[in-house]
Parts: sequence; C-alpha cells; structure tokens
Amino acid sequence: MSSGKGSGEGPHKQLRLGAFMRPVSIHTGAWRYPGAWPDANFNFSHLKQLAQTLERGRFDAFFMADHLAVLNMPVEALQRSHTVTSFEPFTLLSALAQHTRHIGLVATASTTFDEPFHIARRFASLDHLSEGRAGWNIVTTSNPDAALNFGRDDHMEHDERYARAREFYDVVTGLWDSWADDAFERDVDSGRFFDPAKLHVLDHKGKYLSVRGPLHIARPVQGWPVIVQAGASEAGRQLAAETAEAVFAAPGTLAAARSLYADIKGRMRRIGRDPDHLKILPAAFVVVGDTLEEARAIRARLDSLVHYDSAIASLSIALGHDASSFDPDGPLPDVPETNASQSSRARVVELARAEGLTVRQLAQRLGGYGGLAFVGTAQTIADQMQEWLESEGCDGFNVMFPWLPGGLDAFVDKVVPELQRRGIFRREYEGRTLRENLGLPRPGNRFFEQN
Repeated sequence: MSSGKGSGEGPHKQLRLGAFMRPVSIHTGAWRYPGAWPDANFNFSHLKQLAQTLERGRFDAFFMADHLAVLNMPVEALQRSHTVTSFEPFTLLSALAQHTRHIGLVATASTTFDEPFHIARRFASLDHLSEGRAGWNIVTTSNPDAALNFGRDDHMEHDERYARAREFYDVVTGLWDSWADDAFERDVDSGRFFDPAKLHVLDHKGKYLSVRGPLHIARPVQGWPVIVQAGASEAGRQLAAETAEAVFAAPGTLAAARSLYADIKGRMRRIGRDPDHLKILPAAFVVVGDTLEEARAIRARLDSLVHYDSAIASLSIALGHDASSFDPDGPLPDVPETNASQSSRARVVELARAEGLTVRQLAQRLGGYGGLAFVGTAQTIADQMQEWLESEGCDGFNVMFPWLPGGLDAFVDKVVPELQRRGIFRREYEGRTLRENLGLPRPGNRFFEQN
C-alpha cells in the first residue's frame, strides 16, 4: 500500500479521530501545566469552546468517559486529581449538542449499575436532540468502589458481567426498535397520532433482565446510536465483534495493535459481520512540539507535575491491587489476578517486565499517562498515525490531549492540516450524523421492514 507521505490528497484509507474529553486530559498533571485551564473539566464555557475547536478540526466524536465513584483512591492522591468533579454525561452532551453541528457525542453508560430502559431512553433522546450524533460506549464497570454507591458490596464476576452486557445490548437495541420509522402519522384530520401496527412491545424475559417495553420515544435518528466498546479481554473482544461499531482499545505497541485488529476483525468475519462496519480507534496521548526536543520537554514538564501520591494510586487502580506497601525502589512483585480489568493489569505487568522498571518508575509513568503516546512534531506524529492506519493497526485514534486548551489547539492547528495534506483525513464532514461520518450503515429495524 502506498504510504502517501508527502503527497497530496488521493484515494487513501481515511483516518477516524475521536477525542477523549472526560477528563479533558487523562494526564494527572494537566491542570497544573502553565497556560492550562485548571477548571476545564467542570466549566461549561470552556467545554463548549473545546467541542467547537474539535469540530473545527473535523473530529468524528467528543467522547465522555465516566466513572461512578470518587473515593476510588486514597485521599492523599484524590486531593491532587482534576477529575473529582465532572458533569453527568447526558446533561453535558445534550447541552453541547446545541452548540455544535457535526461532531459525534459519545457517552459511557454502565450495563452493571443501570437499567436497559434508562439507557435506551437517554441515548434515544440525545440522538434526537443532536439530530443523529449520539454514541453509546458500553462498559461493564470494574471499579469495586462503584458497587458501594449502588447498594452492593461487590459486583459480579468478570465474564458474567460481559454475559449480562450482551443481553443488555439486545434489550436496549430492541427498545430502540419499538417504533417503525414512519409510525407517527400525526393525522390532524382523522385524529390518529400513530399507527398501532407500527408499535412493537419487546416483552423480554432473559437470564439477567426482564423488560416489557415499548420505549416511549420515537426510533433514534440513526436507527441506533453508534455502539462503542472498550474491553480488550477475551470476553470484551467477543462482545466487540458481535455488537460494536467502534472500539476504543488501548494497545501500547503497533505489534499489539495489529494483533488486536486482526483478532476482532477476524471474529467479525466468522460470525458474518462486515469488518468495515467496526472502527478500531486506539487511545493515543499526543504531545505536539515544533521540534522533537520541544515535544519531549513538554512531556517531561507534564510528568514532573505528578505527585507520587497520585502515581502510586494510579498504579493500584491499574493493577486492581493496593500497591502502597510495595518497595518503591524494587521491582514489581507478583500481583494476583482480581475481579478488576484484566487487560489493564496485564499491560502494566508487561510494561514493568519489558523495561525493568521499579515500582516508583512504573508508578510515575502511569501517574502521568502510561499508554500509547505520540510525542513529536506534526510531521512525525502524522508519520506514526499513517503507519498504524496503513499497516492495519487501527482505523484511527481516540486522541488524548496533554493539557487544555493548548494541547488541543496544537493538534488541530498543526497535526490535522498535515493529515489532510496527505489525503488521509477529511477536510469536510461527509454527512450530518455520526454514522455517516464514520462510514457506518444505518441498522434496519428488526421488527419492521425499512421504507
């Protein structure tokens, strides 16, 4: 395949870009960086400006991660976090929908601590309010502290969470199909508002869920909001292959990314799904400088702003195990598996072993951001993104910014034009809906023929 480097626009595979915007920066030191907005995570005026900047940069989606607990780390670390206060996703995205026209609005919603009817109703509402730009990031919630906010001492076992999530997906999408697209006649003369023959009562009774339906909101503009999934475990990959239309994975190397890409797309082929109907978008922390030295200096400055209290807490969360008693200057000890995220733990253990990091070094790496990072100039970053795209390591990236607004401005003003010059990223949006811009089909209604 032609690299396209240095060429004008041509018939190249197109890069998809999401923006990881909750927290506005994953980096613990971001709010302290010179010129940063310390309150950006909880300031609507700032968030509105950031969403509009992303839209100017022709990003596919504004992605809100979410968590359901604050007390998930020692208070010594928590006091240093800019994530302790944040808007509820649907409230914020519904507001941002009124100040943007094209960018997708993707929210995380848990299948463990919420009900399918709630999820179906909220996302259908957001899809209508945004005129077809909603996306649902399906998560199963691995944080044990979240269980305590929902009357539980713990949550269900890892693979069972995914089995419930699969049934949950079936129920939510079934509720979205409650009405045919043309069910609402609104015939003033006859007095008939809708056609009863075009209403379906789901009446689901399964292993985990019992939901009668129907949903009391018209079918979403996109048919279904775009389905996003992030798990990289065996159960997560299978759920993605069966249900997802975008995957926010987190492989740390191109080799790992290509393996994940081939695995999930291969699973899709085996069950009869078109692999092009799922976009794999690894999370990528991007630091842009006018020179490589400047970019590295920015990263070093950011990392220097992370306190060790935060660093060791981040390591504990990633491992699903309290690391505060580990010898800071010794190697990472053997850590037993827990009911937390297995893929996260495996990545951390692999990083420590591969680079021979001490606990302190590993914690400091994770305390800032320990995953995939592109640190360089607009040209070198575009080179790396293009290599990943064209070697089937991804279909694009879920970009994380080092600080706001400067890190985002640098990407939009420097990296985006370079990607456009190579012909691998859009200059204008393809359509009005998130599905149209991602090149995804509108799903048919399982209960009614499409018109």
